[in-house]
Amino acid sequence: MSSILWQYPSRLVGTVRDRATLRARRWARKRQGTDAATTELRPRRVYILPTGVGLVFGLMTFAMLLGSMNYNNNLSFVLTFILISIGFVAMHQCQRNLVGLELTFAGTDPVFAGQAIRFRVAITNQSKSARYGMRIYHEKTESDVHDLQPGESKIFVLPIATDRRGWVQLERFGIRTLFPFELFRSWAWLHMDLRGLVYPKPVENPPAPPPTRVAQGHRQHDARGEEDFAGLRKYHAGDSPRHVAWKAYARSGQLLSKQFAGADTSSQWFDFDEIEAANTEKRLSILTRWIVNADRTREDYGLRIPGREFPPAHGDEQRRQCLEALALFNEKVS
Repeated sequence: MSSILWQYPSRLVGTVRDRATLRARRWARKRQGTDAATTELRPRRVYILPTGVGLVFGLMTFAMLLGSMNYNNNLSFVLTFILISIGFVAMHQCQRNLVGLELTFAGTDPVFAGQAIRFRVAITNQSKSARYGMRIYHEKTESDVHDLQPGESKIFVLPIATDRRGWVQLERFGIRTLFPFELFRSWAWLHMDLRGLVYPKPVENPPAPPPTRVAQGHRQHDARGEEDFAGLRKYHAGDSPRHVAWKAYARSGQLLSKQFAGADTSSQWFDFDEIEAANTEKRLSILTRWIVNADRTREDYGLRIPGREFPPAHGDEQRRQCLEALALFNEKVS
């Protein structure tokens, strides 16, 4: 019973804090609107408050001022005013550390559900003075701390956890600094409506893929099959030694490779409707695993899902198109 009584005040404080944070976010979004993909921080965009260290520093300085006045000690007055000056300079420098920075969205790479998607933001220091101790953040995650020399630009990486497929929105993130002395915290909010794509999570132990289908009389890929001789072509680095026309080389001294046509080609069709699974997400995860495995072996594969079909092929473009279709299955594409 006592533990419940102790937990109730902490939960109440947490709820009040969350509501206050939500109101502050709504106010900032309404005040600033949606930012462009490249945004420069103006002075009115940058907020500043003392940190815990700064509050202790202020109380200590105020106590020293009272003591100096009580004892009328000139040396104590001098030390007190020096500390007050340091506080004002730190406040000014902390806010100035962010003003004038230019932030640009630098893209993100697709990931599988369960992996952290990494949003990249390029920050450029257009001023003639260096900027120190900056990082971008979002709720419980943050980037590394970086310094920027005059005219320098760096990429800040913000990892965001994912748990489902589809688009991940990053509607709001912040940039902050504690420089110098960590007496003040200066920050700015940005609302760029960034997004990244998350593929379905591949299953660990998928069922066996459908059997390979063989098609005859089609043009095969390089180094696949050697049934009907079609002629010679110039040798390219990486051609199999078995395909080199050694007799032609002995006659002319020029390296040539044999070409073949009409060879059998093999491919696989991954069909959404042919998978026996409990739900849609399970089917998409199985299809994802099959595509990943086929891509590793460079085999041709095709994909059929309700409303879309991708003919057999292989390569990065085929992988991207198929996985993107699975990620956005039954979702609105904007």
